[in-house]
Amino acid sequence: MERQPINNQEFSFLAGISTAFLCVIFGSNAVAVKFSFSGIGVFTTAAIRFSIAAFAIYIWARITGQSLALKKGQTHQVLILGALFATQLSLFYFGLSKSNASRGTLLANLIPFFILFLAHFFIPGDRITRRKLLGVLLGFSGVAFMFSEQSGITADFRIGDSIILGATFIWACNAVYLKRIIHGFSPFHVTLYSMVFAVPIFFLEGLIWDHPMVSYLNIKIMGALFYQSLVTASFGFVIWNTLLQKYGAVALHSFIFIMPIAGVALGSLILGEPITPKLLIALVLIVAGILIVHWRPKKEAPAYPIRKGI
Repeated sequence: MERQPINNQEFSFLAGISTAFLCVIFGSNAVAVKFSFSGIGVFTTAAIRFSIAAFAIYIWARITGQSLALKKGQTHQVLILGALFATQLSLFYFGLSKSNASRGTLLANLIPFFILFLAHFFIPGDRITRRKLLGVLLGFSGVAFMFSEQSGITADFRIGDSIILGATFIWACNAVYLKRIIHGFSPFHVTLYSMVFAVPIFFLEGLIWDHPMVSYLNIKIMGALFYQSLVTASFGFVIWNTLLQKYGAVALHSFIFIMPIAGVALGSLILGEPITPKLLIALVLIVAGILIVHWRPKKEAPAYPIRKGI
């Protein structure tokens, strides 16, 4: 994980409340996406969501005087990020259409574990320590419990979960690639241009596979769409990055265990999704894995030596 800069401010109580609230917002995103599917096509939902989000971030950038210009040599990097972004979100939305929001949220929270594994081989100095290895094993044990669920789980659920798992792995690949090049970018550049690249792809997918693209609209569906567009993808991004710059990654990442808890709880409360004993065990194991991975002792030894020349 990134080292916390020495000039970060002391993490205040208000910052802690704000970060916890943001984690609830991010954890609820799959619930809002799933709710939108009741009246809007899977890929059309993604297209509309990220069109609105990209426009909102663009307006924020103009108002705050952010430069939209890319540096020399960054265009091809943005295209790679955009292609990964479009692929991961297409798969995630398609998989979520076949599964539950709670299950999708748990699978999406495997991203830190995939990142740890990939970063060990592709990010110089990023090591899998014994502690982190334990966290990874706990996280994937949780997924094993979730996949072992039999009651009420159809073949479509299995397919959907597998697709989401694949999307999560691609998401982690995107994050590791971004980690290698992020020093040359402003964070909002990555988000904005990835969305701009992906939106036409989402609309094309909607035209091909969503029949119809929009079947039904009411105030709740529109509210869910604007929630995931403006609250999670736009407002959430701006506030998270503001807190990140002020307090550092270490302080914020200690709260991300809230995301899977919020996703499972809200999936049950809003969508009526069942919380089975195996799902609860999966949740506990994944949350425990996240907490172990992000706990920072003073010293720790690597589980494996860093491979040279990668």
